[in-house]
Amino acid sequence: MRYRTCAIALFLIPALVISVVCGTTFGAASLSFGDVLHILAGETFGGSLPNSLAGADNIVMQTRLPRTLLAAVVGAGLSVVGVAIQAVVRNPLADPFVLGISSGASVGAAAVSIFGLLAGLGLYALSTAAFLGALLASAIVYLVARTRHGLTPLRLVLCGTALAYGFSAITTLIVFRAPSADAARDVLFWLMGSLAGANWGSLPIAAIAVLLGSGYLWLCGRGLNALAMGDETAATLGVPAGRLRVRLFVVCALLTGVLVAVSGAIGFVGLMLPHLVRMVTGADHRKVLAIAPLAGACFLIWVDVASRTLAAPEELPLGVLTAVLGVPSFLLLLRRRSYQFGGQ
Repeated sequence: MRYRTCAIALFLIPALVISVVCGTTFGAASLSFGDVLHILAGETFGGSLPNSLAGADNIVMQTRLPRTLLAAVVGAGLSVVGVAIQAVVRNPLADPFVLGISSGASVGAAAVSIFGLLAGLGLYALSTAAFLGALLASAIVYLVARTRHGLTPLRLVLCGTALAYGFSAITTLIVFRAPSADAARDVLFWLMGSLAGANWGSLPIAAIAVLLGSGYLWLCGRGLNALAMGDETAATLGVPAGRLRVRLFVVCALLTGVLVAVSGAIGFVGLMLPHLVRMVTGADHRKVLAIAPLAGACFLIWVDVASRTLAAPEELPLGVLTAVLGVPSFLLLLRRRSYQFGGQ
């Protein structure tokens, strides 16, 4: 199984590089692979570019490349958080948004778009408000779900689900009170997931958060294996289930907050990708967490390419496409008699 995991990684790494190049090439404006490779090589190694590529250079470096890289980062982050959350709450239907975090972020984003809150932050107002909303939702879930015995999977899911409904109602009310149809449309588009606002300023924060969060979750792979088997089994293996669940909850909540702040609520990635990866790696979370980021990054890059090209020059919300792809894939997965949560 170890060799299979290495082989999958060796396949996905070049696939990710190819996906980034393709994601930078395809779009409403027609660019050739040769021009894109020339531009990327020139910007990377300091070579000069001909004047004929000046316009293409601006499209590639200021719009498509940061957007494609952010798609990879968000896809990787949602995948690893999905793996961790499914083990923490021991629920195969869990995803990064099951704790109500995305709903809290949506309230913050809607308040900025409709009422102009935090306008002094300029371009960063939406992301900041979404992140603060996610933190507020995380804090409420933690305070309500926590007992003297710690956090339990059932209470986390119930509190997160209830909170999600509450925040969704607040978001709906805010959109209903929108002063213009354009403002309401912008909020609804963001709620379904979008990378249209990607730029070099938002990329480093998200990338660092995903890198650190993924590394920490991989180091907790043995503990995640124990949590997936139940708290009593974890205790017999010497894993403090209560304390570990709290730490994982905090990491997953912060990471989800960062991702939702830069991309909106993109569903099905954190639900579907962990199961698909388990089908080829097995149940060991250390192996799943090594492959899931690569698979999630490749997947969301191509979803973003489709969102930009299928209805060009208009864009489709990412959440619509992930649902279109995710629903039939997940139903087919459930039809596989050999598949069970946690492995084959």
